[in-house]
Amino acid sequence: MYKFVFDMPTRVLFGEGQLQELHNEVLPGKKALIATSNGTSTKKYGYLAQLEKELDQAGVAYELFDQVRPNPISDNVMDGAALAKATGCDFIIALGGGSVMDCSKCIALMMTNDGDIWDYSLSVAGGKKSPAHKAAPIVAITTSAGTGSEVDMASVITNEKTEEKTGIFFPSMFPTLSVVDSNLMMSVPPKFTAYQGMDAFYHASESVINKNEHPMGEMFALEAIELIAKYLPIAYKDGSNKEARAYVALANTLAGYYMLCTSQHTMEHVMGGYHDNLVHGAGLIMISHEYFNFFAERKVAEEPMIKMAKAMGVENPTSSKDFIKALDDLIAAVGCADLRMSDAGITKEELKKYPQRVHEVLGGDITADPLPLSDEDYLTIYEKSYK
Repeated sequence: MYKFVFDMPTRVLFGEGQLQELHNEVLPGKKALIATSNGTSTKKYGYLAQLEKELDQAGVAYELFDQVRPNPISDNVMDGAALAKATGCDFIIALGGGSVMDCSKCIALMMTNDGDIWDYSLSVAGGKKSPAHKAAPIVAITTSAGTGSEVDMASVITNEKTEEKTGIFFPSMFPTLSVVDSNLMMSVPPKFTAYQGMDAFYHASESVINKNEHPMGEMFALEAIELIAKYLPIAYKDGSNKEARAYVALANTLAGYYMLCTSQHTMEHVMGGYHDNLVHGAGLIMISHEYFNFFAERKVAEEPMIKMAKAMGVENPTSSKDFIKALDDLIAAVGCADLRMSDAGITKEELKKYPQRVHEVLGGDITADPLPLSDEDYLTIYEKSYK
């Protein structure tokens, strides 16, 4: 029998209108730093005002930090932590998508620890230190369905100086409380609905092919794959469809419960480290056909890919190629078949420096692929994916 540990310390409020229940919860502090993006959506659509109303009802004070970038950088983390310390905040509330939640987890870590956030990174240029203190408590309110960051301890931060995009994670960075309210996702534009939903899909599909997969993880992942394949095209075409939005939100959270990512995520982190404007989900889509087809061609993940094809609605799948076709069809159904690396500023020449970088940044577990990839294999996948 398999051995695994399932640790889920986050209380989750799931469903439409759950943000309005926040004032009934026991919040983990007296003054919150509310972290949001440097965009306008949380204010424009009233999500910030709703949150502030809930905190007022709960008798909790707050300070606003609205400077988180789409691909958060280490400076964002340190600026947020400095504001939290200066204003006496004792916990953080992340209101936004994956970038905001990731950045908030690192802000929480630096609210209670000395130095710079990169001191605690395990990347090649990171300090690889263990924090002396637990992170400040975190409340995550997700406004997107993609990263699953509301139910895990992982964060992804970019260091502009070293051009590294890497994971930082410690057990105390699990959110204490999370709100997954699909009403907050109704305003996400079609393009980003697709990018975010496919990110969740890859969390699940990488988990299924991961050589360390086990029944608990597979259970969450296959359900997430089924829901995304069925409902993401609907949410993409009609963002006002509440049922589709809710099911995609559920799939995102399920995929986050037991995320066992493989080297595909690391490969995208390499791309994003060099190109800050590249949306994570878009980068994953760009390389996904060639990535999964690499294993399909070698027939090293037949059983898990057949399971995924069946979850995606393929009748009587018989080989991994059935999954590859279902994946291609899903990508086309959400308008992403023509994504091009070159549109993100990536040149074919620079791909040659990517394989070495795969060993230097953190994303997924590059040792957990169905078949170990060589640097030549990484380069082949990148080059075949290039448009």
